[in-house]
Amino acid sequence: MPAYHSSFNDEPDVRLVGNTSVLPIRSRIRGPAPMTADPNGADIIDESLDLFRANSLFRNFEIKGPADRMLIYLILFISDCLAKVGSARSPPSQLEANKTLNTFAIDNVVVPGDAGFALNSHYAAPGSRVDADYFRQYLTQVRQELAARLVERLYADGTGKPSKWWMAFQKRRFMNRSLGT
Repeated sequence: MPAYHSSFNDEPDVRLVGNTSVLPIRSRIRGPAPMTADPNGADIIDESLDLFRANSLFRNFEIKGPADRMLIYLILFISDCLAKVGSARSPPSQLEANKTLNTFAIDNVVVPGDAGFALNSHYAAPGSRVDADYFRQYLTQVRQELAARLVERLYADGTGKPSKWWMAFQKRRFMNRSLGT
């Protein structure tokens, strides 16, 4: 059974930085990301949250387009977020998890071409310093929005503890990789 790919690979008029798509998102956080035309439609963040558990079971992933590169990055970031929440001595409350993951989303955002970027072999570096700064700001905004939506899903049952159905994937590594942040 093949891995699930992004439905945004065929999106027309999408800006590319390096060989990665800069896709529109629904966001409550200020930043350079383009806004989606449909405020109720799914964006790349929703898609990555929906496909995370299924795709995290795969060790291989064939990249079929620039949106798949963004999907890979977001799935690896979700995995790192779950590991961060799971590393606490006791299960954090929703507020504590929100603070922890928001701080984690802002800290140490590396882009393709940087020395600390774990997937440099799969991603092309941005063409200029301006593109690299834009992409860093875009990734920061996307990571913050993803962290907020992940916390909503982790604590959706109302028990005050993270969902065991999500936390079961905290040690699972998609493509045996980590963003290394």
